[in-house]
Amino acid sequence: MKNELLTELRRIVGDDWVVSDATLIESYLVDVTALPVRPTPGNDVVVVKPANPEEISAILRLANENLIPVVPRGGGTGCVGAAVPTRGGIVLSLERLDRILEVDRDNLMVVGEGGATLEKMLKEVEAADLLFPPHPGDEGAQLGGLVACNAGGTRAVKYGVVRQYVKGLEVVLPTGEIVTMGGKLLKNNTGLDLMHLMIDSEGSLGIITKVTFRLYPRFGATATIIISFEDRHAAIKAVPKILQTGVIPLALEYVERDVIEISAKHLGMHWPAAKGNAHLITIITGSSEDDVYQQTSDVLKVCESLGVVDTVMAETREEQADILKIRSELYPVLKPQVSDVLDMAIPPAQIAVFLDMVDEIARKYDTRIITYGHAGDGNLHPHLPMELFERGQLDEVKKEVYSAAAELGGVITAEHGVGKIRLKEVPLCIDAKSIELMRGIKRLFDPNDILNPGTAIP
Repeated sequence: MKNELLTELRRIVGDDWVVSDATLIESYLVDVTALPVRPTPGNDVVVVKPANPEEISAILRLANENLIPVVPRGGGTGCVGAAVPTRGGIVLSLERLDRILEVDRDNLMVVGEGGATLEKMLKEVEAADLLFPPHPGDEGAQLGGLVACNAGGTRAVKYGVVRQYVKGLEVVLPTGEIVTMGGKLLKNNTGLDLMHLMIDSEGSLGIITKVTFRLYPRFGATATIIISFEDRHAAIKAVPKILQTGVIPLALEYVERDVIEISAKHLGMHWPAAKGNAHLITIITGSSEDDVYQQTSDVLKVCESLGVVDTVMAETREEQADILKIRSELYPVLKPQVSDVLDMAIPPAQIAVFLDMVDEIARKYDTRIITYGHAGDGNLHPHLPMELFERGQLDEVKKEVYSAAAELGGVITAEHGVGKIRLKEVPLCIDAKSIELMRGIKRLFDPNDILNPGTAIP
């Protein structure tokens, strides 16, 4: 980058907050995307760390004048390369905008800056004896990133994804204007809903500097149950039957026993369910222990009629935490052997059919594709093994798996996003006119295409 531009950036944010030394910015050039498909960072990248929306505005105005790409940077916890700067330019880190500004008990809202971490927000919310229902996983994720990626996670069955909790945003537009959208409001029909365009825009339409989330009272009691079946069709058949009882679990996960035992063994822990090959991990929440007991009884009654071979209930916090840790560590444990982790959504009742289709694809290519995920909302994560990348078959297999999901009425991503690595597959599930409209929205917000170019929109 030209010296005069570096000088101007230092004038905006201060000398200490512009970093151009290649050895100091390496961690800002990657995210947790699997290495074989992670985008290659561009050359001539500078990291800039503004302290407030006004500094971000000045940076974006400078970038527009000089046609410099700007990539917003949160916690770097994304899986699809959205935060990787593939062209020379500015990585704009939000790490200094890291305050939780308010926990409003009366309105059941929390307000935080875009660079505050999920961990920091949860601590303050829980200290106020309140609940932020979604839990997308890595608590190092930042609030602006949670919104920009519409993060999901295991709790989406009962509580939905982050989109359902965003009530207000402060955003710096690509052209430098600072705008406020929504607020501490439960209903708002005033004008077109621009706020929801920002949600899931993956940093391509604006930089989120402040977020207002809706909160709820904490639940009084929880229980975690592992429900075991001999085969996946019986397990998946139980999912809609459980939901039809009126019990909406906090989480309803599907995993196969030999896969979850890989994680348990790696962690030096014990997976408590020894029977059956297909497991549903079900977390029940309620206002009291009696409420949870009644819900659990209703769930187990349904499952018993469908051929359940075993149930294991974890009641203590320690037992529940162990089960969740084994489940949550699956991807980190498997990642060294994985060339890409997919993220499709399909109609929940079609999960078993989809898994059979994936097994057939795996047999065709003489491999195994480990798949698990969120059974309650139809969001599955096939893990494509490293050997497919080494054989040069990764793209071919990926297309077949995506096509199988699309055939069943699914889409290519449910919670990870499109990023920079899923662009060419988007037409499998979105029509050409819709893509044209998306491009038009991008041009309207970002006429010079400086903000996270080549991300989210084909």
